[in-house]
Amino acid sequence: MLSFIINDVLGTPAILVGLFSLFGLVLQKKSFSDTISGTLKTIMGFLILIAGAGVIATTLTSFSILFVHSFNIQGVVPNNDVVSAIAQKNFGTSTAMIMILGMLFNILFARITPLKYIFLTGHHTLYMAAMLAVILTTGGLSGFTLVLVGSVILGALMVISPAILQPFTRKITNSDDFALGHFGSTGYLCAALVGKLVGKGSRSTEEFKVPKHLKFLHDSSIAIALTMTILFVILVLVAGKTFTETQVSGGQNYIIFAIIQAITFAAGVYIILAGVRMVIAEIVPAFKGIADKVVKDAKPALDCPTVFPFAPNAVIIGFLSSFCAGLICMFFFPMLGLSIIVPGLVPHFFCGATAGVYGNATGGRRGAIIGAFVNGLIISFLPAILLSVLGGLSNSTTFGDADFGVVGIVLGKLMTLFH
Repeated sequence: MLSFIINDVLGTPAILVGLFSLFGLVLQKKSFSDTISGTLKTIMGFLILIAGAGVIATTLTSFSILFVHSFNIQGVVPNNDVVSAIAQKNFGTSTAMIMILGMLFNILFARITPLKYIFLTGHHTLYMAAMLAVILTTGGLSGFTLVLVGSVILGALMVISPAILQPFTRKITNSDDFALGHFGSTGYLCAALVGKLVGKGSRSTEEFKVPKHLKFLHDSSIAIALTMTILFVILVLVAGKTFTETQVSGGQNYIIFAIIQAITFAAGVYIILAGVRMVIAEIVPAFKGIADKVVKDAKPALDCPTVFPFAPNAVIIGFLSSFCAGLICMFFFPMLGLSIIVPGLVPHFFCGATAGVYGNATGGRRGAIIGAFVNGLIISFLPAILLSVLGGLSNSTTFGDADFGVVGIVLGKLMTLFH
């Protein structure tokens, strides 16, 4: 039953957000019809978002295989899903208890502090709970003390993470209706601050001026498709026809495969944007019930793609800039005595794209490029250092997003002082 609640209910973002939507609508005493409609549309919107993310992840997996083969590089690939699954094999009970109590502490802290945020990104809550369980256990804690310390830290992070970004989130969305709930907030904050520092006078990424005969580039989906086509074609040419068709494309012509993968990637982004719009349209009004009755002025903290529709060009710019930073780090880390961190396409896309949006909000094009580049450096250096405090959990993967690195390293070092 505990496993069902954690993994199948609370660990499923669409169900978790749907439950909060249902709770909010019931508190507002909406009609049965409106309650069912609002709840199902919220879940449907998240499923659309997740479907788009799955499409993108599939194409990025192909990209990653081609990249590793082309450059013959072996190293640690950050992946939250994989390392969290590994952690739960030995720390499953601790992870579950920390997650459940952490969500309760989130509501408590939102009620008694000025940080009125309910963190609704369920899978990130699970990942952070897993990392806390590993580090605290490795540091010598166990039993009730382990669960209490872990859940208090998790609950605090669930209100602090959205709060530090909210001034910039308001600037991006031109509203205060929702917050960003994603444990990459340290990187996004740095991107916004860097954008503010370097972007004076720089125009927004959404104000590109192109000749009339290139007017189609104003459509972000077309621009993303063309950009990714160039990258994929270059990569399959380097990897070679034989490898691509025998190991990756399943026999499909390697150039056609590259083009289809690139357009599929753009389609995935389009699907995500559609899902985000649907979720926001339903969750914000539904959340009014929770804000009025449980936590006054509460705001839902939602997953990072919720900011993508506000600056679609910054999304692809941020991804590419963050990935370039990861490539540079990959080649320089051995000289610094650090483990080779192979740029994970999934964290560099989702975190880099989000960093691009935040950098653009404060510094326009320069902010998007340089801010996302700084984010790329952060999510390369932190996973390399984090490996030393995970107690040998895995030699092939680690947590990728910025907050995992910051929290994990600081907590790991603190634990060494006491144990």
